[in-house]
Amino acid sequence: MLFTLLFLAPLWVAQTPVTPPSGGIAGPKSWEWSYRRVIASNWHPQVFARLTNLQGGKADLYIRYGGKPKHGLWDMRSNRPGFRDEEIILNNTTQPGLQTGAWWIGVWHETGASYQLDSGTETIPSSHSGMGATVLEGGTSFRAWAPYAVEMRVAGDFNGWSWLASPMASEGDGIWSLDVRGVTADGKYRFVIDTGPSDIWKNDPRARKVTSATGNSVIVDPDAFDWSGDNFSMPAWNDLVIYEMHLGTFNPTGNAVGTFNEAQQKLDYLADLGINAIEFMPICEFAGSRSWGYNYGHPFAVESSYGTPEDLKTFVKEAHQRGIAILVDVLYNHWGPTDMDLWRFDGWGPSNYGGVYFYNNGRAVTPWGDTRPNYGVGQVRQFIRDNALSWFREYHMDGLRWDATSYIRQDDWGANGDGWSLMQWVNDEIDQEFGWKINIAEDMWSNHWMTKTTGAGGAGFDSQWDPNFVHPIRNAAIPSGDSGRNMDDVKDSIQYAYNGSAFQRVIFTESHDEVANGKSRVPEEIWPGNADSWSSKKRSTLIAAALMTSPGVPLIFQGQEFLEDGFFDDDDPLDWNKFSTFSGIHQLYKNLIGLRRNRIGFTKGLKGNNTNVHHLNNTNKLVAFHRWDQGGPGDDVIVLLNFSGTSFPVYNIGFPAGGTWLVRFNSDSNVFDSSFGNYGSTATQAYAGSSDGMPYTGSLSIGPYSALILSQ
Repeated sequence: MLFTLLFLAPLWVAQTPVTPPSGGIAGPKSWEWSYRRVIASNWHPQVFARLTNLQGGKADLYIRYGGKPKHGLWDMRSNRPGFRDEEIILNNTTQPGLQTGAWWIGVWHETGASYQLDSGTETIPSSHSGMGATVLEGGTSFRAWAPYAVEMRVAGDFNGWSWLASPMASEGDGIWSLDVRGVTADGKYRFVIDTGPSDIWKNDPRARKVTSATGNSVIVDPDAFDWSGDNFSMPAWNDLVIYEMHLGTFNPTGNAVGTFNEAQQKLDYLADLGINAIEFMPICEFAGSRSWGYNYGHPFAVESSYGTPEDLKTFVKEAHQRGIAILVDVLYNHWGPTDMDLWRFDGWGPSNYGGVYFYNNGRAVTPWGDTRPNYGVGQVRQFIRDNALSWFREYHMDGLRWDATSYIRQDDWGANGDGWSLMQWVNDEIDQEFGWKINIAEDMWSNHWMTKTTGAGGAGFDSQWDPNFVHPIRNAAIPSGDSGRNMDDVKDSIQYAYNGSAFQRVIFTESHDEVANGKSRVPEEIWPGNADSWSSKKRSTLIAAALMTSPGVPLIFQGQEFLEDGFFDDDDPLDWNKFSTFSGIHQLYKNLIGLRRNRIGFTKGLKGNNTNVHHLNNTNKLVAFHRWDQGGPGDDVIVLLNFSGTSFPVYNIGFPAGGTWLVRFNSDSNVFDSSFGNYGSTATQAYAGSSDGMPYTGSLSIGPYSALILSQ
């Protein structure tokens, strides 16, 4: 707001026939004060007073907060001998700094002098860095990218939701910003964008919290949470056992959507199971309150039906205290497509496309809507990079799982080089700042380049979801007849590796995708409607043993450990009654996880990089393999899997060393289920004599659809 006045007899004149103050303008004429008042609201970043066109005398310029300036009583003055123009500027970088309220401008001038005085408030760019809403000492900085905006303003509860009161300043390159005093965390706001023909109200693309997917943005101070005592160390990647969790269905109360606080109640349960990493399905704000989460439209905001950012941080801190890492599923292949303020954010968008954040041609097309981010635009790349890092910096997350990366590196037009370079850049940025965290790609195309280093031309991920395990191993367990089970496929699923590394792949028998979309939980697939049958229990636990003993980072889907049935649906919560009904199956998973992590000290080889599938019997449907790290007692592990419904009282396989081999796990034990036969060896002696390419031979008995794990 600007006031300009040219006058000989100014308003609020106080004639004072006194000698000018020391350092001021001396002269024989009488002097007098003229005053003007400027009201600075919280959203006014700068107050100015400029005295020009001085004629017929001399003048000094003064300003004071809350009262008229006087000699010896002022906050700032401009008295430049020999100059005819004077200026005072107040903002948050000056001394004194600008305060909200009334500022009195005083001109001490010779009687009869004329001049022009311009004063008022003006908009200037924020003096602070950071996009979105940044909480400062005494206020908040707002900044957004809207390159096609004619003007941009911020409205909120701090200015009565006025769409005109708080204009933002253009910084160039489409960036608009404003500092607002007195606005603190929990304040609500929106951006008002003048598109030319009309004004549109939009949520902050970087809002950390929204009242709902169609509500208002909420200011969050990311530094306010108390992280003291969070000295968590990420488990070694070869020690990870991941539990995939959907917040909405994991542990809700009644028919409500599950929350972080309710899920937190099960952390002790998960720690006891042996889980040391939880992977959240997407937890950003999506349309409605029930969803898988892969349609979120507010990438920086935590889903409001799950809780607040503080609730999420509390969950992470509590998990860390139990030795559990937290990973989160993120979307950079698409956003939305509904309830998404990113769509035509500043009003611009050709044809039916989404504007500045998205491709505006055929490259926009994805299976989930025409909302592929434009990886070739610097601000969009920075948006994605900052989002990825925010999970580590602000939430102390321990890893990311990038959804469907094949839709980043390629599109309907072919290979997308910008998408590839984006993944490389973000992975390099994460490695530089958080090199011990894990970054996982869900690519599902057996692409070794995804987990090669960026220096070698790869995308730079640490691991990737592997289709080469889940599909063959499920196919070996689900069919009702044994004859179709292919042990060559089982062998390949066990020993597949990316770039020679055992842990560049995440393996699973159930995941959100594999137990929905026309598919069901493994026990349900084995016998639809009878997931608690003997066959379902036996064959599902057989491949659970394969999962926990094969090279890779094992992952189980929520409820898998207590024989959850049916298929995954975002409005069908876990049936925790099954935990007691199938407590033995839960114990089986707990034992397997303990062996996989070498918690007793006899199965170190399951954390090693070496695998040799040395025995394959496609006639009788058995496979045996050797896992080891350095080799030797407590390290070498032998696994025997029987994919047939036949028991074998004497079955010979090769061993890497002679002597006694103890059975550490037998999936046919009736400890796990009263219907199991409790059939199989508890130990065997390995004698000199070549077998299966091994120097020693031993005999074992094994039950139907069973697994044995042995070590010395």
